[in-house]
Amino acid sequence: MLGLTVGGKRLNYAHHQGAAQPTPPPLVLIHGAGGNSLHWPGDLRRLPDREVYALDLPGHGRSAGPACADIGAYAEVVREFADALGLPRFVLAGHSMGGAIALEFALRHAGRLAGLILVGTGARLPIAPEILQGVVNDFPGTVSLLADQAHGIQVDPNLDRIYRRRLREVAPAILHADFVACDAFDRRADIAAIARRFKSSALVICGAADRMTPVEHSRLLAEQIPGAELLIVPAAGHMVMLEPAGLPLVVAAVRRFLAQCA
Repeated sequence: MLGLTVGGKRLNYAHHQGAAQPTPPPLVLIHGAGGNSLHWPGDLRRLPDREVYALDLPGHGRSAGPACADIGAYAEVVREFADALGLPRFVLAGHSMGGAIALEFALRHAGRLAGLILVGTGARLPIAPEILQGVVNDFPGTVSLLADQAHGIQVDPNLDRIYRRRLREVAPAILHADFVACDAFDRRADIAAIARRFKSSALVICGAADRMTPVEHSRLLAEQIPGAELLIVPAAGHMVMLEPAGLPLVVAAVRRFLAQCA
């Protein structure tokens, strides 16, 4: 992991350069609530012939806290991160809360993007009250509830075990702050504005069995962002990019999309 300080925050990130002169544009990966850069599979973090950055958001993984208070603040962290690295136009990929951050970034800084990848996310990310309260009042029980809902029809035991362990490692205050930020996020009225400002391509991915951000969220995004490609992965759940049912399809779709953006 590498690190740099932006906006007074020490951020850690993984950097992969798949060739001496990787094919542009770079890919930046943004994880979801309570996650870190390892919520993206190695097959995406280390794409051949591509430059890939996988960021730990403030307070997550190895990045210093505190967590940001809202999605807009996270989007500005991504901008500061890209500025600090001197990135040219890049493809921004976000999963779940990371997808909300990517949408917000596209609204604010559309000219910085060569493409947008939205995975298991939506323009509105409501969080059930029992989850918001449970993170504070019953963290172990809420972790189990979240893990039970995270995967698709066929749960990989090893993936489930790793997901539960990583969630237990997150400070309850960080996870609660993320869920509060998600619950307050609502850009449904602004998808058309994204379409007007964002002139590049978009790829929308979701699992057909996603119980956290159901398929309807992704369909709405794909329908309202002109030219967007929609990939619905059969049997996969919210962690579609890690699940056996989704991993090869997601990686193949992302590689095709990056080739189009180039």
